[in-house]
Amino acid sequence: MSLKDSITKRLDGTPNEAFRIRIAAVGIAVVGLLFILRLFILMVVQHSFYTNLASGTHEVYSKLFPERGEVFVQDSRTKEEYPLAMNRDYFLVYANTKEILDDETAKFVTEVLAQTFQYDDAKKLEVYTRLNKRDDPYEPLEPKVDENVMNILLEQELAGIHGVRVPFRFYPEYRLASQVIGFLGKNEKGENVGHYGIEGYWDKELAGQGGFVEGAKNAVGGLIAIANLSKKPAEDGPDILLTLDRTIQSRACDILKQGVIEYGAKSGSLIIMDPYTGSIRAMCSAPDFDPNDYGNVEDAEAYNNSNIFVAYEPGSIFKPLVMAAAINEGLVSPNSGFFDSGVSEGVCDTPIKNAGDKSYGQTDMTGVLVDSINTGMVHVGKLLGKEKLVKYMEKYGLHVRTGIELDTEADGNIESLYKSSKFDCYSATATFGQGVMVTPLQMTTAFAAIANGGKLMKPQIVEELRYEDGRVERFKARETAQVLDGKTASLVSAMLVNVVERGHATKAKIPGYYIAGKTGTAQIAENGRYIQDMNHSFIGFAPVENPKFIMFVKLEKPQRAYAESTSVPIFGDIAKFLLQYYRIPPER
Repeated sequence: MSLKDSITKRLDGTPNEAFRIRIAAVGIAVVGLLFILRLFILMVVQHSFYTNLASGTHEVYSKLFPERGEVFVQDSRTKEEYPLAMNRDYFLVYANTKEILDDETAKFVTEVLAQTFQYDDAKKLEVYTRLNKRDDPYEPLEPKVDENVMNILLEQELAGIHGVRVPFRFYPEYRLASQVIGFLGKNEKGENVGHYGIEGYWDKELAGQGGFVEGAKNAVGGLIAIANLSKKPAEDGPDILLTLDRTIQSRACDILKQGVIEYGAKSGSLIIMDPYTGSIRAMCSAPDFDPNDYGNVEDAEAYNNSNIFVAYEPGSIFKPLVMAAAINEGLVSPNSGFFDSGVSEGVCDTPIKNAGDKSYGQTDMTGVLVDSINTGMVHVGKLLGKEKLVKYMEKYGLHVRTGIELDTEADGNIESLYKSSKFDCYSATATFGQGVMVTPLQMTTAFAAIANGGKLMKPQIVEELRYEDGRVERFKARETAQVLDGKTASLVSAMLVNVVERGHATKAKIPGYYIAGKTGTAQIAENGRYIQDMNHSFIGFAPVENPKFIMFVKLEKPQRAYAESTSVPIFGDIAKFLLQYYRIPPER
């Protein structure tokens, strides 16, 4: 049979069962594969799409947004509290341009908005153009409008102008403690995120946890109670009570700002701490910013809390830490003699000299601090030795961050002390605060060990977390090390009183009180070399017998020669206020 005859028979319906079965099997297999492929696409590749589509028609998923925790400061005497960061409703003003029917209406509405919000000509033109779209039901115009202003606009019944209530973060004290509080901004997704300070460090806790309600819908849109309904309520973020004293923060930081201006400094830093607990009563940097308008700054450095963010070479305020270590080891006493020739040789390639190339002749260890003698401190460092010098710097906590609950804390740097096992040039210059880097907070915490009897206290700026369910988490004072014995601390405190009474810090004297402190005028290292500009610091505490506060003051690049004429008088003005504020009676 020819091929043609065979095909003809099949077309005419001549039975060929095997051939037909094969054709049918192939067809079924193809259809099955297509069906499986479609299921794979629906159930795997496009699963999330169809799940979301189903949610819109068969389920309810209502996200519940928590309220951000608020932040409070206090009056440490009366315990009265004041909000530093709170939640406040504003209005977003928008236009439904479909309701603006002609050009004259658009012009009129633009003029009213311009008068209300003080638009310039360019802004007026922009708003007028946007109002003339005529097809946009939602055209945002002003994102943050006070309720009183919103009410005035609504009373005028402007065509197309509407407002919607929107919660915002509000800082009622404006610039007060701005670097401590930080601000609430946006991330790249447009979500609220805390930046800097408390808002940054505690962002996750303050934000709280969102909740939800989920379940099936009935035909009219209601929830079906038996259809696996699940819900989780939102958890508001906890409120935070800070250790800051509102009155001290306000007054002390105002004096610092005035000093920055008066002495022509680039910036200023200030810390006031309770030396026995580590509680921060004031902390500020100048210049500062308004967290309600955080974008309006000349330089983003204004956001940085220089007390924890900027490490620097402290200079002579470092000397009492080294002196205390040597006294604690029994190597010297306040009356131990020393002859100053004005030069210390044999340790560095270049001889070490005193400020102004001065020499002081025969003196003692108290005189070394009173006259701030660099060569005397090198002598003390040699007696102490490299191993013990490093041991005490670590006991003071200068090799690690303090762990304060603020964003973002920087490291200090005492790496130069680890370069050699011998007492070398790095060790020698470290004895008078050169070649080592510390943050103001590290310096204050270490110095407080002299004021409080020898204990290193962890600095604390958060006193309480208060949760929505009524729980209160209290932060207690925490001792991290016993650096000095009580006798050493008392001896060094007395030596520092002499610095104020007859040394470079006489402008810190306050009639009727014994003030202990030390000045520091330190060179600034830039690009591997020292420049002519200086950092001026002063750190001190009072009353010396039972200190109520320890205070650190620093000015960056002031236009005067020495700290005794810049940071010291700032300290004196604030200390006088503090003694009156705490109602501490004169001790002499």
